[in-house]
Amino acid sequence: MSEQSPFVPPSIAPFPPASSSFALPRASADGPASVTVFASPSSWIESDAVDQCHQVAALDGMLHIAGMPDLHPGKGAPIGTAMTSTVVYPHLVGSDIGCGIAVFPIALRRPVPERLAARFPDLDQPLDPDRDADDPAWDAVCIGSPDDVPAGHPQGLGTVGRGNHFVELARIASTPDAARALGLGLATGDLMLLVHSGSRGLGERVLRAHTERHGAGPAPDPAAYLAAHDEAVRWAALNRAVIAARVAHALGATPTAPVVDVCHNLVQHHDGVWLHRKGAAPGEGVVLVAGSRGTPSYLVAAHAGAAANHSIAHGAGRKMSRAQALQRGLAKHTVAELRRTRLGSLVVCGDRQLLFEEAPGAYKRIDQVIADLVEHGLATPIATTVPLVTYKTGGKTGGRRKPRSRR
Repeated sequence: MSEQSPFVPPSIAPFPPASSSFALPRASADGPASVTVFASPSSWIESDAVDQCHQVAALDGMLHIAGMPDLHPGKGAPIGTAMTSTVVYPHLVGSDIGCGIAVFPIALRRPVPERLAARFPDLDQPLDPDRDADDPAWDAVCIGSPDDVPAGHPQGLGTVGRGNHFVELARIASTPDAARALGLGLATGDLMLLVHSGSRGLGERVLRAHTERHGAGPAPDPAAYLAAHDEAVRWAALNRAVIAARVAHALGATPTAPVVDVCHNLVQHHDGVWLHRKGAAPGEGVVLVAGSRGTPSYLVAAHAGAAANHSIAHGAGRKMSRAQALQRGLAKHTVAELRRTRLGSLVVCGDRQLLFEEAPGAYKRIDQVIADLVEHGLATPIATTVPLVTYKTGGKTGGRRKPRSRR
């Protein structure tokens, strides 16, 4: 297990040339773009999500919409989609630009969930390069001042956020592809930190700057939007590294470099067109497809081609809105039941409403999502992980709030 190397913000480069000879259907003046959903008949796919795909397909310049098996309705655009077009549509990326999952190996002598849950740091409180200059997390990412932070935006750095974001201490339960797992330095029984977070307020600021002037229309100056977008992607990757370093130090471990760090929300130029991902993972390399905090997650080798817009599912995907999950959860579960999952893992969540909104039952079956990816030739499992401790938020709220969006 290697120690953490200095953080280097990722470059936002074009995807490598596609190896597939599949030709993407091109939208004509007489009709919308094509839509393909990569899910089996037994998968839970809401008609509202498919309708959203067709609404996006009708936008000017759209070419092809690929829906993943975790497809579900979203705000402004369906979540679990990869969309190609001839123009840049900021609203198809959304406000959490750069949101993704990173996987960090971690070495702990006695991983007792009850003890470790109590040692997690307060990830609702950000680190400031000036105020918290002596925090050891900075040593892992080589950030010494606000000038070193992408976009010069230290606000919120080192925080997870709410919604479906989390930090999870997990154990590798199985390695269906042991050789590939070993190539990543991983084996059955190893511990990992899974960090799911994004660009926090920075991405929202970038989107708002566009929508306040142009609504859901395309970016009139793609270069200007992309410059701000790319900074948010880099910020989100840095944020995941800072979070992992904070947690590692709090648990008495040495921070390590990530073996996986993939982005789910972004737009990039690919083979002469614009590829937008909204809750979708890259279709090449190693990807962590997240479960639902009470289920396993999967490390997979992605090998999706042009038909899937070179993308795969990013997680289990919601099957209930937040309002539905809250209503049904209050009728079926107690807080104590949701804070200890059927796998025996603990959930750290001081926000009672969020605990119900994010209950495992609010999500699709992760095994079905993975089966669909395999069936359609988009990915191959490498390893499964099971949670020990999942951190959502340490904060408490004073009462019921209006349920947030499905994210």
